[in-house]
Order: sequence, then C-alpha cells, then structure tokens
Amino acid sequence: MSRSVLYMSMSVDGFIAGPDDGPENGLGTGGEVLHAWLFDGDIEARGGAGVPAIRTSAASLPVVEEVMATGAVLTGRRTFEAAGGWGGDHHDGVHIEVFTRAEPGADAVQGPNVRYATDGIEAAMARAKAAAGDRDVLVHGAVTAQLALQAGVLDELVIHQVPVLLGAGRSLFGALGSPRPLDLVRVIDAPGVTHLRYRVVG
Repeated sequence: MSRSVLYMSMSVDGFIAGPDDGPENGLGTGGEVLHAWLFDGDIEARGGAGVPAIRTSAASLPVVEEVMATGAVLTGRRTFEAAGGWGGDHHDGVHIEVFTRAEPGADAVQGPNVRYATDGIEAAMARAKAAAGDRDVLVHGAVTAQLALQAGVLDELVIHQVPVLLGAGRSLFGALGSPRPLDLVRVIDAPGVTHLRYRVVG
C-alpha cells in the first residue's frame, strides 16, 4: 500500500533553507550546508534525470535509494519552481503532482508527467498515490507538508537532521495549530546527518 512520505533536510533549529531563498537562491543564504551529506560522500548513488549527481556515505545510501524508489512526487509549486521543475522528470519518469493555488502560466514547466493541482491537497495526494501504485509518494515542500499534515494525508516524515543552527530562514513546520503526535520508527546516524523516520499517529 502506498504511503506518503516527506523527505526533508533540516537544521536543528527547524529550518530547511537559509534566509532569502527563492528561484535564484533555492536553499537561501547558507542553506547549502543542509544538503552537503548528499554530495560530499565517497559513494556515487543513482540520481534522477532532474536530480544532480549524488555522492553520499555508505550509511546514507539506503535513504537515497529509498527516495529514488518512490513511485510519484507531490510537491508545492514554490519548491517545484525553485528546482527548475527537475526538467519535468524528477526520477524514472514518475508522476509529478504540483500543488498550487493558481493555474500555471504559459512559462510554467510542463511535461508528460507533470500535473498542476488546484483542487486541494487531499485530491492532489489521492492522484499521487494512485499514480505511485504500490510504491511510496515522495512529498516535497514546507507548505505542502504542513497542509498534508493538517488534512491527515501525510503518513510519514523522514527528517535528515543536519548538526547546524541556521538561526533564520524557512521553517519546515511553521505553526501547525495543534499537536501532531509521531512515532519514531528508525534512526540512521551518518556522517554529517542523522536520518530520523517518523510515522504520523492518527
């Protein structure tokens, strides 16, 4: 059965990008440190068509392979555009559901696997899960994750916690409005990062 899983690198103080992030500065000022574990290792990992070449550690390799085995992507439009739409193909030609509140303009990234969703997070997630079949859905984006949590359609979180305090930037969770209990189901200690997997309770 398909699960929706948020994969996100995060500082200890809860930021997923440094200050002043945007299309020309996707990780914000100083935010590159959050993804160093993906590129500074000694093992080459399979990347996607739209994902840069990955060199990670042996300890982090299973997590990278897990991401690349997902059967669909649900992403927020801001994240999608900051990543250049991954050229229309995140990995293996999987379906990309782009959650947005407004119809895309003529200059929006298009592709046979890209669908812009304006009918709510629940409908977007249902389509992503249908496209994924028995594989998981990779969830990207802070606002998308927050809305999915609030709607009860986010099943698990994999937080790549990097030992740094950014001090400012884009918060992953913001103000959710009410507590969300989690079960810690896996911990992987790796060079420069700790991979924490949680199951959303209820």
